[in-house]
Amino acid sequence: MIRGEPFDEGLQMIRLSLNDDTFARIEQLLPGRPGTVGCNSERGNRLFVEAIVWRFRTGVPWRDIPVHFGSWKNIHTRFSRWARKGVWKNLFKALADDPDNEYAMIDATIVRAHQHSAGARKIANVDQAIGRSRGGLSTKIHMIVDALGNPLTFSLTGGQVHDINQAQPLTAEVHPGAILADKGYDADSYIANLEACQITPVIPPKANRKEKRPCDFALYCERNLVERFFQLIKQYRAIATRYEKTARNFSAALDLIGALAWLK
Repeated sequence: MIRGEPFDEGLQMIRLSLNDDTFARIEQLLPGRPGTVGCNSERGNRLFVEAIVWRFRTGVPWRDIPVHFGSWKNIHTRFSRWARKGVWKNLFKALADDPDNEYAMIDATIVRAHQHSAGARKIANVDQAIGRSRGGLSTKIHMIVDALGNPLTFSLTGGQVHDINQAQPLTAEVHPGAILADKGYDADSYIANLEACQITPVIPPKANRKEKRPCDFALYCERNLVERFFQLIKQYRAIATRYEKTARNFSAALDLIGALAWLK
């Protein structure tokens, strides 16, 4: 039992993270067959998804998931299997299919990698997105959000990788009228790429530029929305500090949280 779990007349209560309307919007996007622990059944996927959200919200080890959610090992195995099959990514993409593309914002944030996140099985050509930065072992989340602050796409790298490294690959996945970014993205190659794609760069020029580029600073003030989204995802303790050994599972967690952000 986790200390602080609510009780009612001696019985353990289940604190739900998703309301009925929220789950109804994602239920048909999850796999399963009638009569099994899948969609459209009495048991359904509800308790399983609640367990996953609860675990990433609290940041506890998988073994400490309360027993009323079911076997922690089955929950972890099922979460990993869905991550491997791309279920969480497909859920995120399905909900993020109608963005506000007037403009978009790109930025990156570093999360500390817990010592338990090390030790994943070595697989050729597989990068677990853990690197060493000034703060120690860390992972960097590169993110693009739309004009309403909803997530559009993201990627993971080691914490030592510069923000500009993922800028062009991520921008190629979205189609905004303008890109808002800080001075770290003021690179000639990236600016040229944006202009070639007919995307207006709203990026303040670096102080050492000999020829200053124009920047719409009034629009640039809206860039705070991407910072707000980082604050949102870091309310999930297992995201603020990475515990997952594989980049695949950590990315799947971000897919789920990104999908829930679209439902608010």
